[in-house]
Amino acid sequence: MTKPVILQVGAYPEQDQQLLDAAFTVHRLDLAHDRTALLAKVGADVQAIATRGELGADHAMIDACPNTGLVAVYGVGVDAVDLEICRDRGIRVTNTPDVLTGDVADLGVAMMLAQSRGVIGADTWVRDGSWTGKGLYPLGRRVFGRKAGILGLGRIGRAVATRLAGFGMDIAYSDLTDMQNIKGWTFIADPVDLARHADFLFVTLAASPATRHIVSKDVIEAVGPEGMIINVSRASNIDEQALIAALGDGRLGAAALDVFEGEPALDPRFLKLPNVLLQPHHASGTVETRKAMGQLLRDNLTAFFAGQDLPTPIQ
Repeated sequence: MTKPVILQVGAYPEQDQQLLDAAFTVHRLDLAHDRTALLAKVGADVQAIATRGELGADHAMIDACPNTGLVAVYGVGVDAVDLEICRDRGIRVTNTPDVLTGDVADLGVAMMLAQSRGVIGADTWVRDGSWTGKGLYPLGRRVFGRKAGILGLGRIGRAVATRLAGFGMDIAYSDLTDMQNIKGWTFIADPVDLARHADFLFVTLAASPATRHIVSKDVIEAVGPEGMIINVSRASNIDEQALIAALGDGRLGAAALDVFEGEPALDPRFLKLPNVLLQPHHASGTVETRKAMGQLLRDNLTAFFAGQDLPTPIQ
């Protein structure tokens, strides 16, 4: 029996790769020496595209695969998928929501704690002999009881806020609507006002053209020299140039980032800043969550080829 043909845009964990290879004829764009040549050779045979959130599927890729009917995203974000061309051509799009919410929220909180208390620097302080040679490590900043702002109260934003409530934090949020059923959390519509209110500003909203650089120079400066920005969403939600400048001259106290423009080739100026915690876009990177993401990706592919309802459609 002939297996359905898919184009794979990026690497997946080995256990997921083995299962994909067993169920489908897989053309690996990520391993191609000449991507254009591979698309020219196999594009007409491709029935579905399997990609990752940060890699997506752009207009040119979709053009090269004229018979594809599905773009299946491994991840939540679909901002790198050309949704408009997919709509125009009747191409379905799926992602893998819910299964990664908890891990992304966990890492966001862990980044806040690590940066506030200097966990990474303190580890180095012990290892390099500074503890014995220089004495006590410089003081960090308290987390419990302080003010948190959640920019985007979707699945991940809610999960972050729920965790922060355990620290006795004052929680405010900004979203499209005031979710009045949430007791004890304050709605602040304007992102600048939210940033001015918060000691810690968590960026957890979905990325779209409308949210590009929503964390603007004004928002960054409103967080201020004593505040911190934590981003576990998409790099495009922050004006990265304004962020680097504010970190460099002290208009922003600190940042903790899991996503970057042009990653993994991030702006080298980040590497010289002592007040930013850098992570390699791995907020969902646990064994348990990646297994669940891989399963949901395959479930969407399997349902599509079987003519069944898609488990998690975007459109």
